[in-house]
Amino acid sequence: MARSIDPFVVGRVVGDVLDLFVPSVELTVCFGSKQVSNGCEIKPSMASDRPFVLVDGSSSCLNPRYDLFTLVMTDPDAPSPSEPRLREWLHWQKRGMGSTIGPPQTRNNFSTRQFAAEHDLRLPVAAAYFNSQKEPMSCRRSR
Repeated sequence: MARSIDPFVVGRVVGDVLDLFVPSVELTVCFGSKQVSNGCEIKPSMASDRPFVLVDGSSSCLNPRYDLFTLVMTDPDAPSPSEPRLREWLHWQKRGMGSTIGPPQTRNNFSTRQFAAEHDLRLPVAAAYFNSQKEPMSCRRSR
């Protein structure tokens, strides 16, 4: 069941981060009560925790294929769109339980494409992206 690739092209996810692919599974990503829709705005304070992720409507304990997926969250224009000198910045990665992929050597200048090639991963089956802008200090969540 193919899903639209257009938001990924418009948002430059395809091209900057990923090669062209045809989405074939449903991916749901939520930060708290906020569900990510491609291109939506998520505050950095909300995105500081790892999201809740469903693949094809199931969490890891309910989906036997879940162990086959690798999730990667990067910032393709870190530290800012006008000066992306650290692109891609790796925020986190989640590997399937049977995976032998180790932690990255570095977080800055990470390449999703290179990571996939080094670990013999196929083209993506799903993706999600959101935009985030710096928040004033008074609005940031304390840790």
